[in-house]
Amino acid sequence: MHIHILGICGTFMGSLAVLARELGHEVTGSDQNVYPPMSTQLEQLGIRLVEGYSPANLKPAPDLVLIGNAMSRGNPEVEAVLNRNIDYQSGPQWLAEAVLKNRWVLAVAGTHGKTTTTSMLLWILDQAGIDTGYLVGGVPLDFPVSARLGTTDFFVIEADEYDSAFFDKRSKFVHYRPRTLILNNLEYDHADIFESIEDIRKQFHILVRTVPSSGAIIRPALDANLDATLAKGCWSSLHTTSIGGESDTSGWRAELLAEDGSHFMVMHNNQPVAALKWNQTGRHSVRNALAAIAAARHVGVTPDHAISALNRFGGVKRRMELLGEAAGVKVYDDFAHHPTAIATTLDGLRHKVGAEKIVALIEPRSNTMKQGIHQATLLDSARAADRVIWSGDTAMPWLDDMVAGQPDGSAGRHQIGHSTEELMDMAMQAAGGPCHLVIMSNGGFGGIHQRLLARLQNHA
Repeated sequence: MHIHILGICGTFMGSLAVLARELGHEVTGSDQNVYPPMSTQLEQLGIRLVEGYSPANLKPAPDLVLIGNAMSRGNPEVEAVLNRNIDYQSGPQWLAEAVLKNRWVLAVAGTHGKTTTTSMLLWILDQAGIDTGYLVGGVPLDFPVSARLGTTDFFVIEADEYDSAFFDKRSKFVHYRPRTLILNNLEYDHADIFESIEDIRKQFHILVRTVPSSGAIIRPALDANLDATLAKGCWSSLHTTSIGGESDTSGWRAELLAEDGSHFMVMHNNQPVAALKWNQTGRHSVRNALAAIAAARHVGVTPDHAISALNRFGGVKRRMELLGEAAGVKVYDDFAHHPTAIATTLDGLRHKVGAEKIVALIEPRSNTMKQGIHQATLLDSARAADRVIWSGDTAMPWLDDMVAGQPDGSAGRHQIGHSTEELMDMAMQAAGGPCHLVIMSNGGFGGIHQRLLARLQNHA
């Protein structure tokens, strides 16, 4: 079968391309924005990519078109699919029918940490000798590709709450029917499709309804939105995670042995299991680890084996990934695009590097960000950085006003740039010597990462 994918360079749709290719299908695809790491992965697999959308991309006509949720009516290729009566599906529907049916699905949902937690869980199972199938919304450093079929009944998936397609407004994860479900957290996001936090909670509760009574749901002990969601009904066993004295309930708990989260003791039902010491930092990473350990236990991997595996966990591309160092400046790439994610990531780095200088270069790129939904907490989310440079956009005049209206006590700590060149100049000036430069964006950011590294190397 010839499967053509619209929006193939998105992390989810690109992963579907990998699975379809492994199933033996001929796979092609088109996208408006082709950039690494997904474009590189697909090209290495021999999957033909076309940049731009056109009816010509559908000749000869494919047997099936998978339409990404970034596509909308009016897109010339979408219109051609409909007008020519070519068979089409949403990505989640195809995945559920072609790959997940009759498998033990382990799903990781939540506003933050899905990709990293999915990668941790996958790594634990892999190190236990389980050839699990998986789909990760990124490229895990410990695996060569972002998805594979696997040879066992198990399938680990990053379960996104975003909608499935323009013709299916249910959240993607509604299609997956997990037996083991991690709910990392729940906050308001995706303002372009959800009008309120209650709308998101409704979708999460639909997901909860699909977990069988013999299944397991893993959740943090302190999350009011998850409390409200689960109060509507839960028919599966619940397992909680916490850090320190956050909760006196039995469950999975971490006692920090290092404030940056790089070393902690894992407790289960108030009994010590084993210490975990790794290269990850931040309390969010600790929470992700506890959830992954609990989920792995549900499919038979003992906690001591899970902890041993995480001691060797390599991480995920674009999650505090150290790209290089030049002139004493360490340059990191991070996917954070929500105030909570920005805050927890920078806080973890602060605890790791102490008083060393941190410069954050942030692109508020998501639809929710651009609408100004999070503006009340945005500047404060970067409080752990010494200097913060924001990428401005004509669609976000409120950001210019916020930066210009800083109180005298923080004047100059926040800056705003409106072009890649201006942002690079500001970053070079803000660095001014040895420091940690964290670039945060959920997009390509104009290729600024490697361009900045090149400039730093020239000035070394």
